Amino acid sequence: MPEFLGLDTSNYTTSAALYISEEQRIVQSKQLLPVREGELGLRQSDAVFHHTKQLPDMVERLCAERSISGPEAIAASVRPRNLEGSYMPCFLCGEGLGRSLAAVTGAPLYTTSHQVGHILAALYSADRLSLVTERFIAFHVSGGTTDCLLCEPDDELIIKVTEIGTSLDLKAGQAVDRCGLMLGLRFPCGAELEKLALRADKTVKVKPTLKGTNASLSGVENKCRAMLEKGESPENTARFCLDYVGAAVIAMTAAAQEKCGELPLVFAGGVMSDVIIRDSIISRYPGASFAAPEFSCDNAAGVAVFGCMKRSGVKKCL
Repeated sequence: MPEFLGLDTSNYTTSAALYISEEQRIVQSKQLLPVREGELGLRQSDAVFHHTKQLPDMVERLCAERSISGPEAIAASVRPRNLEGSYMPCFLCGEGLGRSLAAVTGAPLYTTSHQVGHILAALYSADRLSLVTERFIAFHVSGGTTDCLLCEPDDELIIKVTEIGTSLDLKAGQAVDRCGLMLGLRFPCGAELEKLALRADKTVKVKPTLKGTNASLSGVENKCRAMLEKGESPENTARFCLDYVGAAVIAMTAAAQEKCGELPLVFAGGVMSDVIIRDSIISRYPGASFAAPEFSCDNAAGVAVFGCMKRSGVKKCL
């Protein structure tokens, strides 16, 4: 039975995944990178060190869950985006192991971007992989990105990504984490911030700042700090932060559809796993597709699907 191994070593998570194409099933193994309490993320040198320690464990766990006779192909994310100059040292870990395994097994190695992996993971999770054969709009919203993207079929890249809009300053995940650290939460703060926000007893009306198709999120951190200094509860402050991010994404979506037409909408990235943000978007765009939480946060699932599509052709992997 053909199996496709995917590797992803982002600045948040060490991840390995298998796509079993005949069953359209994914088995994955992943682990967050350890971050010291009170810190916002990791230096790249530390991320590389932790990936070097954790990646063999992830592959061993994957093999323990399912006996692998030998992958049909190996795929690795080797850059943040498919753009010239897009580079982060942490991705060298997954690329290096992928090259080594390909050399030993004889399986071909295919490389893609972390961003394409996110989009394919969301499509797989939402049962919308067939969208790779048409145009659609995808959001990649995480600690390092708040990107609105036009996605089109491409023989070489599988998905050709063109930026429609982005955040001009603070990224959505950064806003969430900075607000969370103000409230004494541990990085990454998204899950705990959501728990706080769900206990809010009031909401504050938000008006996101948009410049064309681009958003500005720099005011979120200052507003949250001001709310706390005035005695606002942690729960209501957390709710404001998440409501603001959701409103900004909705505003960017409307601007993107005005520019590109009412194309199908797909939302990927760790921030999109937040139930408050997701529900606000669905209330405005009920046909939008979202990944399940385990496929929203950084993972190698979409990278494994990419390997299948490159090796076997898109249609055989749908």
